[in-house]
Amino acid sequence: MRSREAMRFVQIRKQFRFEAAHVLPHHPGKCSRLHGHSYRLDVAIEGGLQSDGPARGMVLDFDEISAVVKPAVIERLDHSSLNDLMPNPTAEHIAQWIWRELSGKLAGLAEIVVWETQTACAVVRAGDPETR
Repeated sequence: MRSREAMRFVQIRKQFRFEAAHVLPHHPGKCSRLHGHSYRLDVAIEGGLQSDGPARGMVLDFDEISAVVKPAVIERLDHSSLNDLMPNPTAEHIAQWIWRELSGKLAGLAEIVVWETQTACAVVRAGDPETR
């Protein structure tokens, strides 16, 4: 059985969606042509449960996550051409770009998952070489 203290550390996740187009200039197949995706973004935050205030019992209020992610990422990527932001917008590069945009703005940022399709995603985690 876990101690009460260990159970106070929790990971929470919030999902977002955006539509965007891109071209993969180095891809040998159809992805070298302009196309788009309905992306899903999962943002994971880890931390202890707050002991007082309006977010008592929460790691972070989900509305606070939205208040950061929407202007920093979603409003910039939604209905955009990703090639305007990065030269080779693979799912991996998109995930790294999002990490850089959020890392100084969301305390406890643990993981970013960018779903390019329902079955294909890229993950960046705290502690990965790219995040240091």
